[in-house]
Amino acid sequence: MANPAAMQDKEQIRQLDRWLRSQAKTVKRPLNTAVLLGSVNGFLLIAQCWMLAQVLNATAIGHQPITAVWGYLAGMIGLFLLRAGVNYGSQRFTFEAGARLRTELRASIFDHIHALGPAWSRDQRSGARATEVVDGVEALDKYFSLYLPQMQLAIIIPAAILVFVFPFDWISGLILSITAPLLPVFMIIIGSQTEKLNQAQWQSLSRMGAHFFDMIEGLTTLKLFNAAQREARFIGQIAEDYRLQTMKVLRVAFLSSMVLEFLAAISIAMVAVYVGFRLMYGDIHYLNGIFVLLLAPEFYLPLRSMGTQFHARMDALGAVEPIIELLNTQPSTKPTGEIELKPEHAPQITFSHLDFAYPNRDAVISGLNLDLRAGTHTALIGASGAGKSTVGQLLLGFLTPTDGKILINGMPLSKISPPSWHKQVAWLPQNPTLFHGTIEDNIALNRRSSGHDDALHQAAQNAQALDFINRLPNGFQTIVGDRGQGLSGGEIQRIALARAFYKDVPVVLLDEPSASLDPESERLITDAIARLSSGRTMLTIAHRLTTIERSDQIVVLDGGKIIEQGTHDVLIQTNGAYAERYRQYRSAGL
Repeated sequence: MANPAAMQDKEQIRQLDRWLRSQAKTVKRPLNTAVLLGSVNGFLLIAQCWMLAQVLNATAIGHQPITAVWGYLAGMIGLFLLRAGVNYGSQRFTFEAGARLRTELRASIFDHIHALGPAWSRDQRSGARATEVVDGVEALDKYFSLYLPQMQLAIIIPAAILVFVFPFDWISGLILSITAPLLPVFMIIIGSQTEKLNQAQWQSLSRMGAHFFDMIEGLTTLKLFNAAQREARFIGQIAEDYRLQTMKVLRVAFLSSMVLEFLAAISIAMVAVYVGFRLMYGDIHYLNGIFVLLLAPEFYLPLRSMGTQFHARMDALGAVEPIIELLNTQPSTKPTGEIELKPEHAPQITFSHLDFAYPNRDAVISGLNLDLRAGTHTALIGASGAGKSTVGQLLLGFLTPTDGKILINGMPLSKISPPSWHKQVAWLPQNPTLFHGTIEDNIALNRRSSGHDDALHQAAQNAQALDFINRLPNGFQTIVGDRGQGLSGGEIQRIALARAFYKDVPVVLLDEPSASLDPESERLITDAIARLSSGRTMLTIAHRLTTIERSDQIVVLDGGKIIEQGTHDVLIQTNGAYAERYRQYRSAGL
């Protein structure tokens, strides 16, 4: 009785192989050109073998002088040079196919990750995804550039050789025909054992890459808590597991290569022995026998090459599974809007009966009704888990409401083109990301508005960042490290604020803009935010209440619902949750 698990594994392998072949359609032309050139090279090889047989027959058997075969020798040299050019062209086209496929596939993965959005990426291990995009896609190259063309050549060239062998010696042709299928049969038998090994190898590599990336990001914390050595030992164990998996794959690869070489050698030996006996008894002409003997090794060469490239298929099957899983992941938000939003002024934003729940979790937002009046500053506060950040993610379009609507000047956000909406929004997260590059690049983010230099300096000045930028060794051209290495937390926050000023858009979302800052930096940030809010619709998610006292309205969330709403003075007089929180905040000296 068939093993259901084994049948399921085989079906999964077939699906992965079908997916890989479907990707090859995008580079069908260069691959077909490479196969055509490879086939031409095979026919030229047959012609070269025929000329060599003529030379050997004339000189060794017929005892003719070398001058009698100058024409054949010149033809062989010409064919040799022609084959070199054809072979170069074939490799050039296979390289082009592989390079184009890698580029297009990486672009497709990046586009899909972009569509999945930040809400998805927060739950992912960056190292694992980086391994898939870099090493995983790289592992597919040999499948497209070597395995697929060689698989067709392994049919075309042996078939062409048989066409020429049978008229000269049909028995040798029969021997070649019978032994040829043995190579792919044994290749498939051995290769089927390596499929799981390759998948396990890639899983081990992905796990090692992800853990190493996580350790690099948290190296400061690990050293402070004296855990770096423990993590280093753990990574060493993962690396050892990967080494063992790799050695298992190599053992099978060497075994399969040995078996293929052995079968090919035995088959060639059978033809050689048979032709030798027939030559000895005079049953075959020397020219025919030499020609068949020259073609026999070339007959098995494409099959042996396919066996070698069969391991490229195994590597690709192991690497492609997480890539397909990533590409099949559906975005939590499904942008269908196509309306281009071009507001001339700050818009009014309305949350109408808004509900949201993460998969397999209770509702985070329940029946939220909130108006962000045009050109006003609204502050959103509440305990951790109250739903503040979720509201921000919904407004940015990174999450889709379970129920209800978000209206922009009365138009549902779901009907607005996401790129169009994002062009109207500036976002300042709690921990802004600065990229390796100049201060100018980190503010402008490769955008160049009209009057770029004036806009850049004005944005920095409005964000209270111009003074410290001018004190840097190269001003705006000073290079900063990843995540703003070399700058203080307050300086990083002001660079991020300068981005918002430079973008100059009507909607601004701030998420904990003054978290973990010293009092002076907080004061500078608060002043800059007040300046930024002028004429814009702004939503601030905050814990530190001093940054929101001047807001036009303060909204208190609890359990995804609004429990209080009003100005600072009104809420203090109401003596509710906000007033109690504010007194605690002040008594703590914050």
